[in-house]
Amino acid sequence: MKSRYILSRREFLKDSIIMSGTPLVLNGGILNKLSLKAPAFEAPLTWVQKTIKGSSAGFTWGIPWPKGKIKAGSSFYLKDQDNSKSAIQSWPLAYWPDGSLKWTAHAAAPGLSSGSNYAVVAGKLTGNISGLSVNTSSDEITIDTGAVKCIIPKSGNTLISSLSIKNKVIAKDGKLLLLIQNSPDEDDTTSISRKNLTGTITRVELEQDGPIRAVVKISGVYSNGELNLLPFIVRLYFYTGSDEIRIIHTLVYNADEQTQFIKGLGLSFDVPLSGELHNRHIRFVNSENDGLFAEAVRGLTGLRRNPGKIITEAQLNGRATPPVEQFPEDVKKNLQYIPAFGDYTLLQSNSSGFTIRKRTKGGHSWLNSGAGSRALGTVYLGTPDGGLIAGIRNFWQSFPAQLDIRNAASDVGKIILWLWSPETPAMDLRFYHDGMGESTYEKQRDALDITYEDYEPGFGTPQGVARTSELVIKAVSATPEREELRNIANAFETPARLIGDHAYLQEQQVFGGNWTVEDRTNLAKAALEQQLQGYFEYYKKQVDYHHWYGFWNYGDFMHTYDSDRHTWRYDVGGFGWDNSELSTDLWLWYYYLKTQRADVFHIAEAMTRHTGEVDVHHLGRFAPLGSRHNVMHWGDSAKQLRISTAANRRFYYYLTADERVGDLLREQVDAAKALSRIQPNRKLEGVRDQQQPEFTEDKIPAGFGTDYGAIAAAWLTEWERTGSEPIKQKLINSMITIAAQPHGFFTGHGILHLDTGKFDITTNQEFSVSHLNAVFGLTEIIEELLLLVNVPAFEKAWLQYCRLYNAKPEEQQQELGQSFTKLNLGQGHSRLTAYAAYKTKDPKLAARAWAEFYGGKAGIKPGLIKIKKITGAAVLNPVEEDADVSTNAVAQWGLAAIQCLAYAGDQIPLQEIK
Repeated sequence: MKSRYILSRREFLKDSIIMSGTPLVLNGGILNKLSLKAPAFEAPLTWVQKTIKGSSAGFTWGIPWPKGKIKAGSSFYLKDQDNSKSAIQSWPLAYWPDGSLKWTAHAAAPGLSSGSNYAVVAGKLTGNISGLSVNTSSDEITIDTGAVKCIIPKSGNTLISSLSIKNKVIAKDGKLLLLIQNSPDEDDTTSISRKNLTGTITRVELEQDGPIRAVVKISGVYSNGELNLLPFIVRLYFYTGSDEIRIIHTLVYNADEQTQFIKGLGLSFDVPLSGELHNRHIRFVNSENDGLFAEAVRGLTGLRRNPGKIITEAQLNGRATPPVEQFPEDVKKNLQYIPAFGDYTLLQSNSSGFTIRKRTKGGHSWLNSGAGSRALGTVYLGTPDGGLIAGIRNFWQSFPAQLDIRNAASDVGKIILWLWSPETPAMDLRFYHDGMGESTYEKQRDALDITYEDYEPGFGTPQGVARTSELVIKAVSATPEREELRNIANAFETPARLIGDHAYLQEQQVFGGNWTVEDRTNLAKAALEQQLQGYFEYYKKQVDYHHWYGFWNYGDFMHTYDSDRHTWRYDVGGFGWDNSELSTDLWLWYYYLKTQRADVFHIAEAMTRHTGEVDVHHLGRFAPLGSRHNVMHWGDSAKQLRISTAANRRFYYYLTADERVGDLLREQVDAAKALSRIQPNRKLEGVRDQQQPEFTEDKIPAGFGTDYGAIAAAWLTEWERTGSEPIKQKLINSMITIAAQPHGFFTGHGILHLDTGKFDITTNQEFSVSHLNAVFGLTEIIEELLLLVNVPAFEKAWLQYCRLYNAKPEEQQQELGQSFTKLNLGQGHSRLTAYAAYKTKDPKLAARAWAEFYGGKAGIKPGLIKIKKITGAAVLNPVEEDADVSTNAVAQWGLAAIQCLAYAGDQIPLQEIK
């Protein structure tokens, strides 16, 4: 079948015309004597978030290509529906096994129109692109986008030396700030002492140098010369023609949570100021009601003597007032007696409320100046001749956050963006209970039986967990008008984003052939699509109803609902935070691919940021494993690959080309070595009392389910990204040796040699099957693998597992000599049956898959969601609840629905679902 994305002959000839003549401006880049070489393929894009007026941000996205069609080193350009061409910067993300490009990343300059439809075209625009300039020396990197110039030191404690427009410095001395104290605020037995640390650079790397996009990676630690804590990574993003710098800040926690409490975490910039105090302006932006807090350091309104409409309107709108000489005499002579307020603070102490206050200067009282529910996290300080706009994305969602302006009445003001407010209780990451006597594995298993918490002394530590935050700074040559500033703040919060169109993505079978775009062409399909929509929207509301927000919490869901208290079980052991249990991340991402909805993307994005950073240990004893669900994200003693798995991060990386998530994927390549130190099954009966074999980092125990799914995901991703033959061979060796086991996947586990990827072939004839094996990404990763490599024995073993897991006991007995009567998650595994039906073209298997799905075993009965509104004294605040659901059940139901529709959708029973 001919791809509809291959250019027609007419388009091919049209694009082959040689163009020449006057220079053509293309999104900030200029191409002289432009000529076009004929393209062969194009990939359509869609707007996840459309451009907001006032935005000057650039764009970056990833796009897949058909196997064998686009050679490595190929060039690309962007075109719109009118066939206008634009230069883009391109680089590879992944390769097909034959070396052709599988995924590419692209960057475009600001200026793309949200009213246009774009496509990436494989072809070359010849000519020189005049983009941003990057100059490096032994001491610093200088980047000039054409709109701003930024100087970045290579050492010391300053991230950005200066940010200027046309040689006028708008901001300087950008520094990372950390406040540490020796006890929590409520500890009355200890005298609190605090230390101030600043981010100190250990390494600076220029990851990209244009011509359209430049990326600088800065690594370091917070230090005061004696104490070094909390490794950080900061990436600075620049685009030609843009006056904005996107900042991605990652903090890795390595403090002593018993004696070192983070009191404040921020980023500060000095802002040079000049001119009259009444021409210096402060702005904060509210996320609701189009609100804006706008004041001058020295206000001219509300005085006993009126300076006149021309003067007051100029000040209110951020324009320069007439010279003081032109002020009315009764105002001019007493200007010095109008207080100048140099300090302002906006504090978002929770997800539902912020306050604003101001004072003239230190040593004097604060005045309450305003309040609201949710601030957008954007602040401005400047004059009619320019200033700095700065913002924290997901500001109120990541409370406690704070925006400070200081010394605005002096020659150098300051903006401080606090990711953790120093005016709220210090960060307390200690474990929430004292162990309750759980000193042995037996007691810990007994505790698990009642609270579902897998506790072990020393395991519930935050050592090595991380948090990534996104900030933006923007230099402007004039105080923006009110509506313009609101637009800029909204663009900071929800930046315009281009991504591959989902119909095209489906055609390329990205992330497996196990999903389809939304289809409501018959009643049964429409019912399932409606229920998929309903469950997503239910969880979207639950986030807000139950305030799943906060610096360490935002992006995660809760695990299980408490229908008696009408709240989620936030305080009950293993029922607290979900931590990707049963692949919540995968459910959201596949649902995004189906629907292409912006709100789904934003929630999936937040979950990817959270689960990849907070739920995983990135340094220390447990690195780089993740933690099982618990009331604290790092609290559970089950440190496992199934949580840190690359399978959950691949979507965001390939769709957006995000460098930090790329780091997380690479971190998992050798993650299995940690299983030599921490075996997931160490507490099980029959294991805990036996002498265990000696393991090394190259010889580990690994299950063929959750362990192998994560290992294969990491190796597959690294192979795709690099084309590494050794990684490929390890992957193939692992597939061959799993297939060679006495019972294939039903053997359950083995000894894996990480240097070769081979499992020892066991002589043990026992079976080992877990309901968890296939529900943490194994299913999805194997289906991708089988599209890439040909290992017939492995495919046969996998199809056997898919076909027999939910089969009748007599069928299992006949084929394996063993039946499994107590296997769980039957509904979730219906997607395995559907896959086997698809691969073997067996309509009876397809019918069985739908029977398993609609049967709802250990899952959810298809139908309308049963939501009740709970109000009054039964709850603190009104909530909506479906008391029959848990997050892992919804995730498995959602994945089963999506994949059964993909593999057996044409055989769905045409019944009415009420």
